[in-house]
Amino acid sequence: MTPLVLSVGCPSGIGPEVTLGALRELPGTTAIVVGDPDTLARAAVAAGLGERVRPCDKRTSLRAGQIGLWQASARLPRAARPGRPEPQGGAAQLAWIDAACDLVAAGVGKALVTGPASKESIATSGAPRARRFRGHTEHLAARLAAGPVVMAFVVPRDGTWFATSLVTTHVPIRRLPRALTEEGVVQATVRLVELLRALGVRSPRIVVTGLNPHAGEAGLLGREELEVIGPGVVLAQKCLAAQRFRARLLGPIGAESAYRMAVGGAFDGVVAMFHDQATIACKLIGFGEIVNVTLGLPIVRTSVDHGTAYDLAGKGTASAAGMVSAIRLATQLSTLAARKMR
Repeated sequence: MTPLVLSVGCPSGIGPEVTLGALRELPGTTAIVVGDPDTLARAAVAAGLGERVRPCDKRTSLRAGQIGLWQASARLPRAARPGRPEPQGGAAQLAWIDAACDLVAAGVGKALVTGPASKESIATSGAPRARRFRGHTEHLAARLAAGPVVMAFVVPRDGTWFATSLVTTHVPIRRLPRALTEEGVVQATVRLVELLRALGVRSPRIVVTGLNPHAGEAGLLGREELEVIGPGVVLAQKCLAAQRFRARLLGPIGAESAYRMAVGGAFDGVVAMFHDQATIACKLIGFGEIVNVTLGLPIVRTSVDHGTAYDLAGKGTASAAGMVSAIRLATQLSTLAARKMR
């Protein structure tokens, strides 16, 4: 029984609580949870997981439905408390992300599910390689020596999924025009089509947003649509045709129209140009249940799409819905990946 591997994110946030809470709601899920063992043990007790939980290492064989608490090397001081991040917490989070990633890459786990981490806490921790940390997406791509990766968000909706991909990831707004490339548009489009096909959409309908207001108004409000995005859509269509993927592409059009039409059912997915263009729309559609997926990694990786919520930590009121969705999607995608390898 190959388990999922979950990293809990910031131990002072709601990560431990929602991780163990989600596993309580998914009694058939076998998982290894990587984090501070004392914090995880308390969260497991609070979740009422009882006999499902046991300490584990690489030699431990978990039965179906069991939860192994990984004995990670990075520990927190006993004085650590929910809602109060410790200086050691940033370095610990990064160590747990790396350990969880390595377990999946080595075949110990079938997919990686990450909890809410603090980018600031990690980047200022002083740990090796931490200063350049800007998010799981970029860090995992570098650690796994992956080629171009694509950030995507998937929202459960009426028994199916709504999906959006991003041409750029965690990029400051002032750098966006230079960060946009035709190849980036192609990658985000093709990867989104592949994701939707994996989720059961045989002929995905994709709409591509513009960068500028009203998609640039034929160059009056910016030329990125004419010089980069539009040509990228054309190249993406040719790439999909070469792979014999059936897909319909439209764009670039204004982002507000693209998301309105997609949510209304005219499209299965949206290719967005930048982070907030996608996340604002997604959080209006399905806040709390959105799943972040990294496309293009050699492993399956999903995540919650919410923060550490220090104000809720330790109160037992945080919703585990996002983690439940992330676990379910990771299970589905890893099962499909395993079938393709047979």
